[in-house]
Amino acid sequence: MKSEKSKRIIFLVSNDLTTDNRMHRICNSLATQGFSVELVGRMLENSKPLSKNRFLPTRLKLFFTKKFLFYAELNIRFFIYLLMNRFDIVCACDTDTLPAAYFAKLIKRKKLVYDAHEYYSETPELIGRNFIQSFWQTIENNLIPKVDFAYTVNQSLANIFEKKWHKKFEVIRNLPIKSNSLEPKNSSPYILYQGAVNMGRGIKEMLLAMQFIENIPFYIVGDGDESEKIKQLIHHYKLEKKVKLLGRKTPEELRIITHQAYIGINLLEHRGLNYYYSLSNKFFDYIQAGVPQVCIGFPEYIAYNENYKVAVLVERLVIEDIVNAIKKILDNKDVYNELSVNCIQAAKELNWELEGQKLIELYKQL
Repeated sequence: MKSEKSKRIIFLVSNDLTTDNRMHRICNSLATQGFSVELVGRMLENSKPLSKNRFLPTRLKLFFTKKFLFYAELNIRFFIYLLMNRFDIVCACDTDTLPAAYFAKLIKRKKLVYDAHEYYSETPELIGRNFIQSFWQTIENNLIPKVDFAYTVNQSLANIFEKKWHKKFEVIRNLPIKSNSLEPKNSSPYILYQGAVNMGRGIKEMLLAMQFIENIPFYIVGDGDESEKIKQLIHHYKLEKKVKLLGRKTPEELRIITHQAYIGINLLEHRGLNYYYSLSNKFFDYIQAGVPQVCIGFPEYIAYNENYKVAVLVERLVIEDIVNAIKKILDNKDVYNELSVNCIQAAKELNWELEGQKLIELYKQL
């Protein structure tokens, strides 16, 4: 059996690597333990240079960028890349990279790991598109039971996946790197949303809520399928002076912006099981930064908030409820201070330094 120092792991993702904090943490943690780690993703026209890491980043430039031809080309290119490069373990991050990894595993007789960042076939983009959704469900049903090892981001999804595919799923949460010190807040507080600007993320509702929030701006950090629509809504509701679009940022830039925020926003529509059972990076990023948040009251968030009390939850994605939740934090210093102190205490437990050790031990067993 090969030692960790000689084991080579290739991770496959369908994004451009720049803002994938989860994969940066995973790859760096394994690399520090002597694994040879490569993260393979896409090169986009607006891809930013990557910061220095302990793993090898590889970005492939694809001809197609969306729909069926994109996913077909993505998997063909990944499959060829795996055939041409040595690896002992290949990790498919989500279902859209699984076909390439599975067939390369068969041919090269290596280990296949499945990292389910989400419930892929239940994402909002697939809900209501019966044929496309059925296609990805077929991929999941046929390939996931055949992987050598699997893990996902929270216990709710692990329970669903184990029941559906009769496969053990470990839990590796999206916890941030521990912050050793919190910078003082600047004199210009802001409300922050960080993450993908996609449908169902509550951003449109936040824009409507901002019509009733005064004396504090709303910053949106990220990019996605809904970015142009968000720009149009900002113009339509004349919110240019209240809302700032900062675009995509590197993990280090995002850390600084998050630490300076006054309130974090983590809202979702009930668009399928993927969102309903989510446990996002931003939930823990706000905690690590000592930032109280307004959060949707879905099962995982309710459970964590019962233990740590770091957020004001909203049961419904209704403008009045969002406004009331934000004002509860803005207008009551005692509430703000209590949530902020609770975040700092929770951050001592909810960090990657602890979670990453579990990941390392799992890979050492392969």
